[in-house]
Amino acid sequence: MSREKIFIGPKVRELRSKRGLTQAEMASQLGVSPSYINLIERNQRSASLRFLISLSDNLGIDWRELTESSSDLSLADLREMTQDPAFGDVTVDIEELRSAMERAPNFTRGMLAIFKTYRSYGELIASQNEALSDVQGSSAVSSEQPVHDFFREHQNYFDQVDKAAHRLRSKLSIDRDEAFSQLKAHLHNKHEIKVRPIPEDLLESSLRFFDRHKKEVYLSDGLDHINKVFQLAHLVGMLEFSEILSKTIKGSGISDETVAARCRVELANYFAAAFLMPYDEFLEAAQSYFYDIEKLAARFAVSYEQICHRLTTLQRPGNAGVPFFFLRVDKGGNVAKRFNATPIQLARFGGACPRLDVHYSLRIPGRILTQVVKMPDNSKYLTINRTVDRPSSRFSNEDKRLAVALGCPIEYAEKLIYGQQIDLGPKGPVTEIGVNCRLCPRHNCDQRAHQPFFQNLSIDEDRRGPTRFES
Repeated sequence: MSREKIFIGPKVRELRSKRGLTQAEMASQLGVSPSYINLIERNQRSASLRFLISLSDNLGIDWRELTESSSDLSLADLREMTQDPAFGDVTVDIEELRSAMERAPNFTRGMLAIFKTYRSYGELIASQNEALSDVQGSSAVSSEQPVHDFFREHQNYFDQVDKAAHRLRSKLSIDRDEAFSQLKAHLHNKHEIKVRPIPEDLLESSLRFFDRHKKEVYLSDGLDHINKVFQLAHLVGMLEFSEILSKTIKGSGISDETVAARCRVELANYFAAAFLMPYDEFLEAAQSYFYDIEKLAARFAVSYEQICHRLTTLQRPGNAGVPFFFLRVDKGGNVAKRFNATPIQLARFGGACPRLDVHYSLRIPGRILTQVVKMPDNSKYLTINRTVDRPSSRFSNEDKRLAVALGCPIEYAEKLIYGQQIDLGPKGPVTEIGVNCRLCPRHNCDQRAHQPFFQNLSIDEDRRGPTRFES
């Protein structure tokens, strides 16, 4: 057992309250003085090994349950709460947050519940003229956020899924250049499943369809080779590791089957990425290449976007890479995909901040743009922005291009080749951004498209500000 001091006051007080015991009664059962119990509960005395053993022997509990940190309390969630504009100008450091978690866990849970309710109602109101305006009830939009929260709570890293993918890749001795044919053979040999290419018109809007009755998987000709490999790896994950995927979801408290199905699909995508880019090999390559995305894409024969996605998952305890967030936006500025292993607050509905260069990158396809941004809480991030193309095998005048942004906290920027080539000093270029207009407190922003929902901007009839929302 660790020799570090153990303070478990709130948990002892909660345990005593649930048992209906006074401090004197608990002290009598444990063979200690009431004053000792009082000091323990107020965290003015650390719990000794003898005290913990006495708790186990006399109250029939596992003392490890008291010494373990509260799994339902997340430091990232608390930081997000204190960085919200509605929290004001109060600065709360990490030690204060840890102290709140340890000394007042129930109060902290309540504050987080209030914040999540406030945020949900605020965003619902703010978005009523957008995607939510034509939705009956909230169930239609409820599946997206729980999936994002599920991944966020796990820091985008799922140990059992990651290691299962590595074991299978090692077992099959997958060669990078032969992955498609090897996966195709594996599906046929182990599952008697045939892989058939199908003209894009016949599959209509589907890219992959698995006919379980015929034991055939159809891949659209609209997919390029890289994405065909990814789809086969995804299917293998769903077929052979469904128990691990379901077990991972089961522990999250998700009960809605639609949400669970979305989680299974995303976890199978996670499996496919881990299969094609094994953790240790990929992390070593990322560090040696200084996180050069295009070099990594060439090394592992995957797409630029798949590399960005995989980089957000390198959060294995004891062997983590740089923490990243990932955004994918469409031509209308809507956030179509997001993953987050950083403290930054990302837009949940509608679009991201228009000051982000991820939007500008759509005007210069294929070129990487780097940008240092500063949030309203003064935290800074380095972002890497570039366009990606949707594969298509038929002629179309429609532009299917999207844009992706990968970002990390500024303190990690020098580990990236992109951060080594720009001025990260106090005099370097910095763009002030927000989550989006409705959640941004910045005044006189020339890109503002909406009023912030939590405050009214001042209007002076004698002055015209940079936008019509504020004088």
